[in-house]
Amino acid sequence: SLQLPDGKDLPLPPVILGELGKDPQNPTVCFYGHVDVQPAKKEDGWKTDPYMLTEINGNLYGRGATDNKGPVLAWINAVETFRALKLAMPVNFKFVIEGMEEAGSLGLEKLLEEKQCFFSDVDYIVISDNLWLSNRKPALTYGSRGNACFCVEVR
Repeated sequence: SLQLPDGKDLPLPPVILGELGKDPQNPTVCFYGHVDVQPAKKEDGWKTDPYMLTEINGNLYGRGATDNKGPVLAWINAVETFRALKLAMPVNFKFVIEGMEEAGSLGLEKLLEEKQCFFSDVDYIVISDNLWLSNRKPALTYGSRGNACFCVEVR
């Protein structure tokens, strides 16, 4: 919870910490994402409810689908596919999925400080919270939360 200036406690949504795999031969990758949306009311100009997939003129609209529910679901679907095909996981997975990113990730820093042991074996962190350059070109953004040094090979 978060203590407000008037002394009242504001309950915060839970943060999901998950892990799959502990193979010491594999690197451990931690994926970050969030499932909340920009806080806004319909009277502010939003046309759909934040958690209701809506069809308008043959198009589907889902607030937060790209920022950031879709990327979170993509990682979960990737794990599900490996498991369904009975393929060995190439990495150990850890997930941090929160529900307060659009409000400044209230409470996340304190939680992560308390759970430092969760990250003790993490080799890489992937922040899946970014934009696409167009309908067909995703962006690979690096260093958005500090310094990052790595090589990427795309085939």
